[in-house]
Amino acid sequence: MTASNRVDPSGKKPITIFGPDFPFGFDDWIQHPAGLGSLPAEHLGAEVAIVGAGISGLVAAYELMKLGLKPVVYEAAKMGGRLRSEAFNGADGVIAELGGMRFPISSTAFYHYVDKVGLETRPFPNPLTPASGSTVVDLEGVSHYAEKLDDLPVIFREVAQAWAEALEDGARFSDIQDAIRERDVVKLKALWDELVPLWDDRTFYDFVATSKAFSKLSFLHREIFGQVGFGTGGWDSDFPNSMLEIFRVVMTNCDDNQHLVVGGVEQVPRRLWSHVPESPAHWPAGTSLASLHRGAPRSGVAKIARAANGQLAITDYLGDTREYAAVLVTCQSWLLTTQIECEESLFSQKMWMALDRTRYMQASKTFVMVDRPFWKDKDPQTGRDLMSMTLTDRLTRGTYLFDNGDDKPGVICLSYSWMSDAMKMLPHPVEKRVQLSLNALKKIYPTVDISTHIIGNPITVSWESDPHFLGAFKGALPGHYRYNQRMYAHFMQADMPAEHKGIFIAGDDVSWTPAWVEGAVQTSLNAVWGIIKHFGGHTHADNPGPGDLFPTLGPIVLAD
Repeated sequence: MTASNRVDPSGKKPITIFGPDFPFGFDDWIQHPAGLGSLPAEHLGAEVAIVGAGISGLVAAYELMKLGLKPVVYEAAKMGGRLRSEAFNGADGVIAELGGMRFPISSTAFYHYVDKVGLETRPFPNPLTPASGSTVVDLEGVSHYAEKLDDLPVIFREVAQAWAEALEDGARFSDIQDAIRERDVVKLKALWDELVPLWDDRTFYDFVATSKAFSKLSFLHREIFGQVGFGTGGWDSDFPNSMLEIFRVVMTNCDDNQHLVVGGVEQVPRRLWSHVPESPAHWPAGTSLASLHRGAPRSGVAKIARAANGQLAITDYLGDTREYAAVLVTCQSWLLTTQIECEESLFSQKMWMALDRTRYMQASKTFVMVDRPFWKDKDPQTGRDLMSMTLTDRLTRGTYLFDNGDDKPGVICLSYSWMSDAMKMLPHPVEKRVQLSLNALKKIYPTVDISTHIIGNPITVSWESDPHFLGAFKGALPGHYRYNQRMYAHFMQADMPAEHKGIFIAGDDVSWTPAWVEGAVQTSLNAVWGIIKHFGGHTHADNPGPGDLFPTLGPIVLAD
């Protein structure tokens, strides 16, 4: 499915991840015929270190290569970062998406690269969507089968309506979405900048519990909202987060109209690695990141320091040290104090506070491959699907069904859980995780023997146990806006002291939209602009970059 098929079903102008903190059109910038900018001739071919071969690192590397620089990518583990598609043994193209797996169509900068490398997408089987076919909501031991919201008991519709009313009453939701659709920068900044000081230090649960819409309903309504939510599933793992985090998600439709990448999203960074751009500056035709690296990234980074000549010295795991005029760090920020020996003087103490106070959420997934999509069989007693996409308060929380076609094995994500529910899985090997999940699902589907359909070996992940990640994605707590603003604005280096210049940061935890790939892409493009400026380059007058407009459009700064 190409870009022309990823359209807003409302028929209106599309909602995109345009702000709200920094309303800059990244999608327009990267598609403009004038290009992203140009560099002085004396710097063409200069090396730039990129720490991390996830989507953020590879987007930046790809764009910097097109501009005529030579990115040198370092990767400690597996290319792709948290876009990790694990293939099941013996089954061609059948995969488990261990990291990012569903991508809202509002992620327009990300989809620019999806389309560039020629990948297909299709709707993700989220609850109560046509792609899932049917959904079972199982709470307090009672299961409800539904193909649409109206099939559920009235209390679920009351919860959905209360959520919509709370957003409208507490955040002028429609007005902000209208401003995003129209890309009305003045209106959007006025509306959003009013919300930031009001809600930075208040939690998601505070917003729900004190809203007029929910306060006139029962605790059970809030409990249902937390357990199963609407859109992508339950919200209770996010209840402790700053409400600003949630506003950003729903205002930019991150929780709606999501697609998956056919064959696995890891293909996006891997294909960017080998993609040959048209008419790159400096480099001969046929140049790709892979060819510049002679096939593979360098090993992981052990140390970052300032060399005596002012360059940045990168030492890899094998002890090899190389010097660069600029470095882009795209790994999770905690790794700068746990995995990488990073010279303290490279960042201000206020920046170190922000980098270290980043808070990561835990996440666990367990997948099995099955012989066929048996869940589409009809129950002879009820005429319903034998099994459905399932939301529950049991251990599994969310169970997703992936149909690769009747002639191919199917995949079941037995359990996708976050925070405390993910921690329950952490100590257990994959076999125990599968058994725990099957035991929970047996209580919901007593007549269905899932185990008889399982083939091959199961696949699981706990991101918090991986020393190269230490968590799945950022979840800002109340009071963290100032930290996020410092990290996001770090690419604006003109007024920094010399000892802090030249090292840039990007990625999910630098962005305003953690857990959504668009934020990683947008922050990498900010860094590209910063590196252009660092080398004395400039953007085209007809296509100003994010840093050119940052002084007027940038996120508001709250006083310390």
